[in-house]
Amino acid sequence: MAVDGAQLWTLNQRLLAVVMDACTEELAELGLETKEFFVLAEAESSPYPAEIATALLLPKASVTVYVRNLVAKGFIRREIDEADLRRHRLVLTAEGTEARDRALAALAAEYDRRLARVTPQDRIELRRILQEMLSPA
Repeated sequence: MAVDGAQLWTLNQRLLAVVMDACTEELAELGLETKEFFVLAEAESSPYPAEIATALLLPKASVTVYVRNLVAKGFIRREIDEADLRRHRLVLTAEGTEARDRALAALAAEYDRRLARVTPQDRIELRRILQEMLSPA
């Protein structure tokens, strides 16, 4: 039986959506909306809003709104970039790091709950497949 790449992509998206939906309440308790969480989680590795927009495939204007919200909530702060004084870097605050870590733990727990349905050998194979798909061509 042939497996359609679009079907696999759709199944993966559904899985991610189900996991995120299951964690919505926990994110709300942390003061985060779903997309704010993604921006917060990306800010450390992509400290500029334009980089976050590219990494998350979000419009720059949307990222600007999420960043503004996260700054207002005290999860991130803007700092002038010493390498380029025209730019501001985003830096997680201690509260932002804690919120991000707790949100990631909630997501991991929900994902692990679903992953428990898969045999250990299949998990190893899934990791191998995902790593292969992510490696440069």
